[in-house]
Amino acid sequence: MRGFWFLLVLVSVARSERLFTGDQVIRIDAQSEEQIKLLQILESEEKWNLDFWRHPVSTELPVDVRVPRSHLGAMKEYLHAHSIPFTVMIDDVQELLDQEKAEMRENLIRERNTRNFNFAAYHPLETIYSWMDTLVAQHPNLVTKLEIGRSYENRPMYVLKFSTGGTNRPAIWMDLGIHSREWVSQATGVWTANKIATDYGTDASLTSVLNTMDIYMLIVANPDGYVFSHTNDRMWRKTRSPNSGSLCVGVDPNRNWDAGFGGPGSSSSPCSDAYSGPFAHSEIEVKNIVNLVQSHGNFKSFISVHAYSQLLMYPYGYTCKSAADQAELDYVGRAAVQKLTSLYGTTYKVGNICNIIYQASGGSIDWSYDVGIKYSFAFELRDTGWYGFILPADQIIPTASETWLALKHIMEYVRDHPY
Repeated sequence: MRGFWFLLVLVSVARSERLFTGDQVIRIDAQSEEQIKLLQILESEEKWNLDFWRHPVSTELPVDVRVPRSHLGAMKEYLHAHSIPFTVMIDDVQELLDQEKAEMRENLIRERNTRNFNFAAYHPLETIYSWMDTLVAQHPNLVTKLEIGRSYENRPMYVLKFSTGGTNRPAIWMDLGIHSREWVSQATGVWTANKIATDYGTDASLTSVLNTMDIYMLIVANPDGYVFSHTNDRMWRKTRSPNSGSLCVGVDPNRNWDAGFGGPGSSSSPCSDAYSGPFAHSEIEVKNIVNLVQSHGNFKSFISVHAYSQLLMYPYGYTCKSAADQAELDYVGRAAVQKLTSLYGTTYKVGNICNIIYQASGGSIDWSYDVGIKYSFAFELRDTGWYGFILPADQIIPTASETWLALKHIMEYVRDHPY
């Protein structure tokens, strides 16, 4: 009997939500390559339990890292001892998470009372999926919901297809939320899907795009991870598949593509947030996207939306060499960012992944470009680190609104430059 109660306690603990009380996010401004190497050593030592939000790769970019309260003293001593300057960006991670959760509870009550979906709020998976049905019902001649497969934990992966008819037309792919903790990505997807549906017929440029091309949107590319980030661990990034020979769960689904797989910027450790997995496309979530893209065969643009850092990137990440179409991709990206900036003045940087942020192998837009989808881009949305992955909900609509201007420019360019 004692063993039974002990088992119940273990199950209860396993299901309990992870707390981040006293954890801080600190920004480190390394001044030399030697200091970068010291930070890379820290990152490789799992005993520190550090969560790098921005990785130590160059003195040109700050390093953001969430430090558990239990290691704060030692971490700061280490940085002081090596004269590495740092500042505290988030004083207590749990305080922000508590505020976020309270706002979500208030929004849930408000939505139940008004029966209106609030685009300026974060939502759990089931609410997003239910809203998709509402959107399809409101726009049956434009929007359909397609199940492209199931996740590891058997959740459906739904794509919204925007089409005015025809078969196998040129198409634009967009996925969001491949990293589960980047909630502004999924929320931006919901707002954007609604924008496309409601503006068709009134926005001449968008109407022209949809009269010649289809748009496919996967709003939650990592449903298992997204659910886990709502129920157990707000900072969860990976998938939820088990790893053979390890107690650590999950693979980084943006290191799992067959594009320089297993190379620099990915990890072979199952406990790492950048774990590439045992082989390319090992994750069913990635494989479902690959199967859809390959079976369709006529995608002209592949756009993946992440957070944070305010970047618009194009291939390559697994190598620092220039893509064959780099000049054109850079031109399109810079024009798109000009549109984005015009709304609120938000500044973005544009460049290839390897040079603008860091070398990262096994990424989705490298794969899409290598299989022939020329206009492959990845967004890193707001902000630049003040909130990081815990962007307040009141920034969802401003983020989505400005991003839409950039997305629409890319769509218009792809429409006007068939290949």
